[in-house]
Amino acid sequence: MYDTGIVMRISGGLCWVLTDARGDTLRCAARGNVKKREGRVYVGDRVRISCGTGGDGGVLEEVLPRQTYLTRPQVANVDQAIVVMSIARPEPNLYLLDRLLVLVDHSRLDAVVCFTKADLASGGEHSRLVDIYSGAGYRTILTSARARLGIRELSAALAGKTSVFAGPSGAGKSALLNAVQPGHDLAEGELSARIERGRHTTREVCLIPLDGGGAVADTPGFSVLDIESIKPRELAVTFREMREHLAGCRFVGCVHNAEPECAVKSAVEEGRIDQGRYGRYLMFLEELSEAEKRQYR
Repeated sequence: MYDTGIVMRISGGLCWVLTDARGDTLRCAARGNVKKREGRVYVGDRVRISCGTGGDGGVLEEVLPRQTYLTRPQVANVDQAIVVMSIARPEPNLYLLDRLLVLVDHSRLDAVVCFTKADLASGGEHSRLVDIYSGAGYRTILTSARARLGIRELSAALAGKTSVFAGPSGAGKSALLNAVQPGHDLAEGELSARIERGRHTTREVCLIPLDGGGAVADTPGFSVLDIESIKPRELAVTFREMREHLAGCRFVGCVHNAEPECAVKSAVEEGRIDQGRYGRYLMFLEELSEAEKRQYR
């Protein structure tokens, strides 16, 4: 007997598949030819399985075509990425945030920027960050799981969509998910007081169905992301606030660094593009340019 479904969890070489027809979850092992053909199965993959008339096991026969996929974190068929960054404890890492947003945009996913731990923020830092990223064109939500700030807005952004939560350890992803979907008992990590770096509490990727419709992929924290598959001339397109200015540059193929009559640089000078975001763009551009040179050495 055959059925289709979605991979909700992968662990120890086995997949847990939520079936379409039966509505239950089956533990499945993938056939060898599936692994050979697909390389690996991702959480979020739509699959075809065979299952017996008794027991709770099945066999994963085929991975159906993917609409989208990410390799870090490894998840398929998502509609949007919720990029999570704490306001405090630890301090926001905007370099990592922008690196994540570059990868999300390059993967043709929508992105929501979610700042957490707003109850720990002092001064107007949280308002400044919200202004920068909402001004860049991202839906930006300020949250606090402890104070229940922004939880309703975040729940509305998740409803009816398959989303991936991405961000570093310690940013509060699991606490947010517990606030949005109580009862899943996701482990909320402690922070090391000495180094203020989150311990890895999410051990594997899993897809969590939401009562309000849709699902969320909870993923392990990470801090190293490879962007070298992006060409230097493609980088500016992943910065949303730069897109509207690209056609105004004098030279075709302008990378918005040393070229004269560059509309992007003019927008930075006039305050229409945030100077910090542009500075991180230049850092990424240098990295990609060096990677491209290495290919031809």
